[in-house]
Amino acid sequence: MLITIVTISVYLIIIKQNIKVSKSDLYKLLGIGAIIAFHWFCFYNAINISNVSVTLVAFATGTLFTSLIEPIFYKRKIIRYEIVFGMVIIAAIGIIFKVETHYAWGIIFGMLAALTSSLFTVFNGLLVRRIPSSVICLYELSGGVIALTIYLLFTGEYTVQFFTITPNGWLWLSILSIAGTAFPFIASVNLMKKISPYTITLTVNLETVYGIVIAYFLWKQNESMTSGFYIGTFIILSTIFGNALFKQYLKKQQNNL
Repeated sequence: MLITIVTISVYLIIIKQNIKVSKSDLYKLLGIGAIIAFHWFCFYNAINISNVSVTLVAFATGTLFTSLIEPIFYKRKIIRYEIVFGMVIIAAIGIIFKVETHYAWGIIFGMLAALTSSLFTVFNGLLVRRIPSSVICLYELSGGVIALTIYLLFTGEYTVQFFTITPNGWLWLSILSIAGTAFPFIASVNLMKKISPYTITLTVNLETVYGIVIAYFLWKQNESMTSGFYIGTFIILSTIFGNALFKQYLKKQQNNL
């Protein structure tokens, strides 16, 4: 996260972006940053105690969470069919729970990652209307670093060994921080000026598809799951994309009226 902050700071200096925000907005951004830190903790912990495939499928529940959270903060009615689709996703998660009981905690942490992702996506959708996306990312990631530092201090993990990373490890951390976090994070926040948090979350679920495929080719045996897992995954992904197609159909119907 520190590498990402440095990258964004250099970018802001180059474009000469003013980073001043009100004290109220600063507290909000730092608080959202803490949520983001908890999100990443849950996401990577889910992978650590289960595997990539289980984590990504559980993470796909973000669509349901966003369909419930977005109406509250955007002050619009809850769309009934979104709830129906969400319940289908929960039922599919139930199928996976039943056949992959040894990955129960991985599923729980994956769903917590989805919930926190939905929260900060909705909050950013509101803030980006008046604060530049790059500035939002700078303060939120700073809040994340502060939150993680406090956590590590209280758990006694803030040691010399914690910072002992191989040169190859630093290389991959740098690539993930710059190419996989800094600029994609700014771009996703900036997109919220044009599309809703629900649509953003729906699009992110594509990660489940290509993530499982990539994970299988990299770790084959460790990522091989039971047939029940793939049935549940198919139901979840079909529901997500079916929801997108249904929205498109309704939009065309309204335009034809």
